[in-house]
Amino acid sequence: MEKRTAVVLVVVFGGLFVALMSFVGLAFTAMDRGPGVLAFGAFGNVGVVEVKGPIVESERVVEDLTFFREQPHVRAIVLRVDSPGGSVGPSQEIFAEVRRLAEEKVVVASMGAVAASGGYYVAIPATRIVANPGTITGSIGVITQVPNVEELADKIGFRMNTVTSGPSKDAGNPFRPFTEDDRRVFRELVDDVYRQFVEDVARGRGLELDHVRKLADGRVYTGAQAMDLGLVDELGNFNDAVEIAADLAGIEGKPELAYPPHPRRFRLRDFLVEGARGAVRSVVAELREQLRGESVPVEYRLP
Repeated sequence: MEKRTAVVLVVVFGGLFVALMSFVGLAFTAMDRGPGVLAFGAFGNVGVVEVKGPIVESERVVEDLTFFREQPHVRAIVLRVDSPGGSVGPSQEIFAEVRRLAEEKVVVASMGAVAASGGYYVAIPATRIVANPGTITGSIGVITQVPNVEELADKIGFRMNTVTSGPSKDAGNPFRPFTEDDRRVFRELVDDVYRQFVEDVARGRGLELDHVRKLADGRVYTGAQAMDLGLVDELGNFNDAVEIAADLAGIEGKPELAYPPHPRRFRLRDFLVEGARGAVRSVVAELREQLRGESVPVEYRLP
C-alpha cells in the first residue's frame, strides 16, 4: 500500500510539472503569434477574404483587404461572400475598400448560399462576380423598423419622461405614438440610403439607373436570375472563382491560396483551462499505466 501511495504521489507531482510546462508553452505560443503570421498559404498568389454572417462591423474585412493590397506576391483576391446583409455603414466601408483594391488588383467575388442586401453591396465593385445558380442574392433596398411598446408600458405602469433639444431628436421613441413627422424623418433617411445603393449598383455594374430601379424593389433573386439581369457575371462555385481570378491576373499553373493573418488573442481563462485539461489527461494516463492489471477502476471527468 505504501508503494502504491508513493507511485500515486510521483504521478501527481509529475502531472503538476507537465501542467507547468504546458502553461509556459502556451504562453510562449500566445506571445509569438504576431500580425505577420499566416495560418495557411503564406506564399500564395491568390488571396481569400471572407465576409460571413450579418455585416455589423467592417474592421476585420477591411484589414484583410488592405493586407492583400500591400502583398506584392498576391496578384488576385477572391472575396467569398456568405451574408444576408447588415448595417449600412459597415457594408459601405467594405464596398469602398473592395473598390480601392479592384483598382490595383483583380478581385473576384464568390457568392455562397446567400449574398443579399449588404452582402450584395460589398460585391458590387469586384472585377467579376461569380454566383452559384441557386445563390440567394439581390435584395437591393433599405429597411428600418421602429418598435412601439406604448400599450405594454401602460399595462405595467411604466412611463418614460423625455426632454429633447428639438422635435425630431426622439423620432421613433417606442414609448409614444409614431407620428407623421417621425415617418417623414425615417422616410427621408431610407430614401437617401436607397438612392446611394441604387447608384452604386448602376455604376459598379455598368447598368442604367432606370433598369436598376426596376430590380431594386427589395426582392431576392437566384444566382441564375441575377446573371440574366446583369447583377452577376458568371455561374460557378468557389473553385471556379479562384480559377477565374488566376486567369484574369495572368497566373500560370495551379493558383496557390493565401489567407490573411488572424492572430489568436491570449485569454487567461483558455490558458488555464487547456493547461489543466492537459495535466488531468497526463495524470490519468500514467495512473492507468501504473495500475494496469489491478482491479481498481479509475474514472475521471474533464471540466
